[in-house]
Amino acid sequence: MKSSTGRWVSGDDFFDREPELQVLESRVCDGNHVLLSGQRRMGKTSVLRELGRRLEDQGWDFLFTDVEGATCPEDVIADIAEAAHPIRSISSRFVTTMGRWIKENVEEVGAGISAQEFRVKIRAGLNAGTWRRHGERLIHECSAHDKPVLLVIDELPIFLKRMLREDGGERRVEEFLSWLRGTFQRLEGGSPVLIVSGSIGLTPLVHRLGIPDRINHLDPFTLRPWSLETSVECFERLAESHGIPIDDGVANAVYEALGIGIPHHVQSFFARLRESAMMKKRDRVTMDDVAEVYRTELLGPSGQNDLVHYATRLEEGLDDETSYSIAMKILAEAATQGVFTANARRCLEGLYTVVIDDSSRRITEALDVLVHDGYLEAGRDGHRFPSRLLKDWWSARFRDHHTPLDSHLPDEN
Repeated sequence: MKSSTGRWVSGDDFFDREPELQVLESRVCDGNHVLLSGQRRMGKTSVLRELGRRLEDQGWDFLFTDVEGATCPEDVIADIAEAAHPIRSISSRFVTTMGRWIKENVEEVGAGISAQEFRVKIRAGLNAGTWRRHGERLIHECSAHDKPVLLVIDELPIFLKRMLREDGGERRVEEFLSWLRGTFQRLEGGSPVLIVSGSIGLTPLVHRLGIPDRINHLDPFTLRPWSLETSVECFERLAESHGIPIDDGVANAVYEALGIGIPHHVQSFFARLRESAMMKKRDRVTMDDVAEVYRTELLGPSGQNDLVHYATRLEEGLDDETSYSIAMKILAEAATQGVFTANARRCLEGLYTVVIDDSSRRITEALDVLVHDGYLEAGRDGHRFPSRLLKDWWSARFRDHHTPLDSHLPDEN
């Protein structure tokens, strides 16, 4: 089992998730479309890739497309076409339906043209007036294929958020989601099956726009963190695979330090401990190493790129700078004070009332995103970080700049 800290994994490097894969496989084989969600670094892409690999072994065709870079619906249709390029029975028929110009310029599909070149040529034949028709035809060609097809559209929420920032963005997002739902609902025969996923939440987005029904054809499934037992087993398997002895209790200490079993963080912690042992010419990992590497590596400079990703994705998941500012204040309060309480919320509402008219609604929406995307979880006394790693990182960022929100409450005496 290889150590992996920045790429999706499959096959022998894929660890556990058997119950989740069984549920997803069952839903897909029954023809149910799925909305896969889960907090950052939970391994959603790896789960989807592994699901596709296993279904291919059962006679399916698997199309995976990442639309994070898309700016308009035409880009998304071209991305799906690129994913379908290797399947000549789909791509050839689709080219024929697009008209003479495309047919003459694409040449023989799958022969003298790469998937990327194919995408460029397909994109050139799409515009605001034709993407719906051609996109629907592409999906129907997948439906007519002699094998069942699983289509995964990854990072769809990021594409929608980008489109939302353009003129007429809300209308265009609603049009695209309505088209996507209608196209798949009109299919006969149960294929292709659609799975939508992303590193920011789709559900909070459509609720803020008042169009939750646009995704009611998607059966929600949430990828949860690993348990203590699974996290420990993964860490010990990694240590065994790389021939690194570990002292008793090290794997449990890693989980306790992280606070939650996020697969990427377990992998990252192992990689840092392994590198530390190599640099110090040690032949094993000790309990003391866990505390030192957590402090100097995971929370230190080498861990910053990974953790900054959380702040970047949060900004992409919110509507504007004000909502982002509210979310950051909530996180700073939860990190430095241990919890974002009801009193702290009232104070935050008061602070923003002088800036915006709907401070209560905006705070509710920010909390919805923070909880849905795994930054915070609700408890009896307020909202807390489930991840100790994220809490400690946010606390280090704000402990010297954040004034507790409760200090802004008026003195009742």
